[in-house]
Amino acid sequence: MTVKLKVNGTVHEVDADPATPLLYVLREDLELNAAKYGCGLGQCGSCMVLVDGEATLSCVVPILALGGREITTLEGLGTVEDPAPIQSAFIELQAAQCGYCIPGMMMSAQALLQRNAAPSDQEIRDALRTNLCRCGTHMRILAAIRRAGEMMSAQAPSNRRAG
Repeated sequence: MTVKLKVNGTVHEVDADPATPLLYVLREDLELNAAKYGCGLGQCGSCMVLVDGEATLSCVVPILALGGREITTLEGLGTVEDPAPIQSAFIELQAAQCGYCIPGMMMSAQALLQRNAAPSDQEIRDALRTNLCRCGTHMRILAAIRRAGEMMSAQAPSNRRAG
């Protein structure tokens, strides 16, 4: 069966079983490899993507549930030449160690920062509660997310009126 998915702003027609988890389609059919297969049970966060701006575990969401929805992967946030603030901040503060969990962490953080560019440490921890990391870079991850929020705020258009 052919399923249409809008990923990173482009509509793709995918020939797959509608019950196929989004993660498999992203990696195998669309060759978008930032989202990782970790547990396959929605418990580690390595596969996190955004669906309509919300952090979503792609290993447990069937593609049938995603028609007409906007899917964003880490590849859709920025490029090597023009990285998104979350990507720039993680690079700047060297927030990754092994890097396996980092794409999922960045996507969870992106969803949070789109709602709140100045979250508290507790709000960041709450947003990352589904993302597991064994490397121990948690303090740098928190710092990178705070930095990305600062960068996003600096880029936001001013809401002041001329008067």
